[in-house]
Amino acid sequence: MRAAARIAPSILAADFASLGEAVALIETEVDSLHVDVMDGHFVPNISLGPPVIASLRASTSLHLDCHLMITDPVRYLESLKSAGADGVTAHIEAVPSPDPFLREAERLGLTKGIALNPSTPVEAVTPYLDRVDLVLVMSVQPGFGGQSFIEGAVDKIAALRESIDSAALSADIQVDGGVDLRTVAAARSAGADILVAGTAIFGAADPVTAIGELRSTMDHGSTQ
Repeated sequence: MRAAARIAPSILAADFASLGEAVALIETEVDSLHVDVMDGHFVPNISLGPPVIASLRASTSLHLDCHLMITDPVRYLESLKSAGADGVTAHIEAVPSPDPFLREAERLGLTKGIALNPSTPVEAVTPYLDRVDLVLVMSVQPGFGGQSFIEGAVDKIAALRESIDSAALSADIQVDGGVDLRTVAAARSAGADILVAGTAIFGAADPVTAIGELRSTMDHGSTQ
């Protein structure tokens, strides 16, 4: 039986005017924070960087998992580490030969992951499954929050689960995009370990209740 699934709220959906309060409210209910870093080049949007990560680090002990939707991730790893990041995930589309990224993340003591876009086949990341801590399956087009879950992501999750388990590897599968009460059970049943939810948590009237409902739904729907 797999370990219990984990929830990583995406702070992109939080109110940045009261970010510390938003995180404090849900801190004891979740397992990590998902921090989207965008450069306006790899994706058509700009989000946040080391200064906001440093502010988060000062206000929470949660694992800060930075999703790097940027063109040159290696260039920023040291500054992200200095700001307080715990983990970094780069897109295989940005680093089709990810060896330098993986080596530098390991040197800095960061957990490391590789993400793949909805149009990218699973085979693009399978050669690196033994070198990463997680694989991030994008279930929306990267760059903007609040999108609908792309159903084809479920098949990708299942294929990755089979590859990881058959090789007795320890990499987690994370899914990001459109994760809510309608989609979380399918993602979990297919093999996801970490569920990233933004609007479903921070857009709810009561984020703590929303987290409890997500956990209940994904556990009930899991066949593992």
